[in-house]
Amino acid sequence: MTASEQQQALRRDVPAEPLAAGTGTAADGNALDTHLLQQLADAHGVGTSFQGWDGLPHSVAEGTLVKVLGALGVPAHSNEQIRAGLEEAELAPWRRMLPPAVVIQQGEPAQVPVHVGDGTPVSLRISLEAGAGTRDAAQQDVWVQPRDVDGVSIGRATFALPEDLPLGWHTLQATSGIHAAEATLVVTPARLDTARDLEKRRGWGLATQLYSVRSKRSWGIGDFADLADLAALSGARGADYVLVNPLHAAEPVPPVQPSPYSPSTRRFFNPIYIRIEAIPELAYLRPRRRASLEKLHEEVAGLNKDSGRLDRDAVYAAKLQALELLYHTRRSPSRQAAFDEFCRISGAGLDDFALWSAIREDTAPGDPLWADPAFSLGSPQAEALREKLADRIGFHRWLQWICDEQLESAQQAALRSGMRLGVVHDLAVGVDHSSADAWTLRGVLAPSTSVGAPPDMYNQQGQDWGQPPWHPARLAEAGYRPFRNMLATVLRHAGGIRVDHILGLFRLWWIPTGNAPGDGAYVKYDHEALIGILALEAHRAGAVVIGEDLGTFEPWVRDYLAARGILGTSILWFEYDGDSPLAPEKYRTQALASVNTHDLPPTAGYLAGDHVALRSTLGLLERSEAEERAEHNASLEKMFALLRERGYLPEAGSSAETEARTIEALHLLLTQTPSVLLGVALVDAVGERRVQNQPGTTEALYPNWQVPLAGPDGRPVFLDDLPANVRFNSLLAAVEGALHN
Repeated sequence: MTASEQQQALRRDVPAEPLAAGTGTAADGNALDTHLLQQLADAHGVGTSFQGWDGLPHSVAEGTLVKVLGALGVPAHSNEQIRAGLEEAELAPWRRMLPPAVVIQQGEPAQVPVHVGDGTPVSLRISLEAGAGTRDAAQQDVWVQPRDVDGVSIGRATFALPEDLPLGWHTLQATSGIHAAEATLVVTPARLDTARDLEKRRGWGLATQLYSVRSKRSWGIGDFADLADLAALSGARGADYVLVNPLHAAEPVPPVQPSPYSPSTRRFFNPIYIRIEAIPELAYLRPRRRASLEKLHEEVAGLNKDSGRLDRDAVYAAKLQALELLYHTRRSPSRQAAFDEFCRISGAGLDDFALWSAIREDTAPGDPLWADPAFSLGSPQAEALREKLADRIGFHRWLQWICDEQLESAQQAALRSGMRLGVVHDLAVGVDHSSADAWTLRGVLAPSTSVGAPPDMYNQQGQDWGQPPWHPARLAEAGYRPFRNMLATVLRHAGGIRVDHILGLFRLWWIPTGNAPGDGAYVKYDHEALIGILALEAHRAGAVVIGEDLGTFEPWVRDYLAARGILGTSILWFEYDGDSPLAPEKYRTQALASVNTHDLPPTAGYLAGDHVALRSTLGLLERSEAEERAEHNASLEKMFALLRERGYLPEAGSSAETEARTIEALHLLLTQTPSVLLGVALVDAVGERRVQNQPGTTEALYPNWQVPLAGPDGRPVFLDDLPANVRFNSLLAAVEGALHN
């Protein structure tokens, strides 16, 4: 999520004026009935208006509503189609014996409607997860007027579910004569309590982009072993977690997408982070192969010292060759058994991702094959390739096993260091249109549309992130299994998860293909179901959930998330009380508070106004650089006034000393908040100035997500250097001392 969205954090949605009747044209040449079109949009959770960054209400164009409804599988090109759609929306629940899925909160009363022939007896039973037994639901004395559905009188029986059902994934089974139906029943925690201990003793941790954090043993990119070392280093200094960028898998072969927020799948991990030397089979490589592997390392060793720009493609190409050598090395019986078990528990999801990876090695992302329905997952063509590419599929399954092993090692190292949470993963909003998930999960994603953001002060044309959204109805029809499987894998070796743009579990900005980014509409999701499942999977993993709840939102959303035990996010530069910085004691308790975010420059650069100069150079300013800098300096002075008032602003010294002490002062200010978690960006701890991501730019303009960690002098900062790094130790000691001494 971009900084421009974060600036909207205090805005609220208000209704827009209704669309003017007759402003659209139907396929038959007649004017669309605007009122009926809005009714159909409302019935399917499509917003007909939204509040813009300018604070004014904006109506969604009729043509956009028609396209978004079409992406949901609801034709609306004529008034006849709209009327038929409204009738079908009303009858759809009556056509099903059971709802597609039922998600409830544990201990809360819940009822399930069952539709059968009017007057026909019916029973409802719950089969508990993992064969733990069955329970019967009690039919209630609730009369509902029967409906005529396709010439048949259908009645509705209402059943009350037992309130003492255990947490978990269960199955509803309805039986009526020869007719039967099943549906997923998910019992979720009313409130996730994994952050409860943090209320008694607040915690802090480091936030970093792992790829940028290298040791002298790295292959030019930070890796899982570096993550373990960073956790051990910071844990020994009192940190409770390390928050990393999304580690989701990218393309299976170079070239790879630099942005970790535009992955090929959100369920599996990126093998570029594998530490080659940590794979046990390395010890058994024959001398010639060992020499080949060492030569591959030598070829990219120089990249490790480059402080200007990371070269993912060169690193990944070398690592893949090294990994091929290790994959074909015989595994011991115990290692083979562990690999087999990993494949078993990962199931069909791993097999399908590995199949996509094997095909994608030699097939361009834009190849028509990927969009061909005859080549969809499970088709004869795809299954024939599954057999033909068995060895390549095995390789990609093995890569995920190695990722899993090394992530487990990193988490164990974090916990051994004294951390209470350990590794906190970041969950991206979605996946790329040409991704593995776009192919393997095609049935639960919406076609011909992508996710983005409406216009704002930084991106006045809006943003198109190029990611297909979940189809709300189809995801429910799948029993939410794709969502569950994704969360379970990410949380397997984690103490927490940060959900990027968590508001996307409530609604997302859909942009139909061919439309400008600003010409979209918000589509609602069943947040009760999605947040509940998120809480359930986090509960099972013992993990804390942090929602990035910045951007445009309705007033009740933050309260709802807090009530469900989901932490929010507070960024120092965006927390204001009117025209003044928010006093620390007014921050939210249930939140992760930090000075900055990856879409802003590190604090050293922000204090110097580097982002103003950069945006001016890139042509991203809507007004003069002088005006932007004057406004920025004025906002800084307000923050400095608060620091002086609280006694944190350092006395004058050398510019380097003043910068470092000011950064410490900002973090010390946050220690005075009640927020249960504090974040310290690693870039702030070492004096880095360059931003990792400049919103509104392409790779040709700025090396987004490709900036290696460096110090104020521009030289690389390695993990090996941190124990002796004065700024690093001083900032961490200051935060730990203020929180716990």
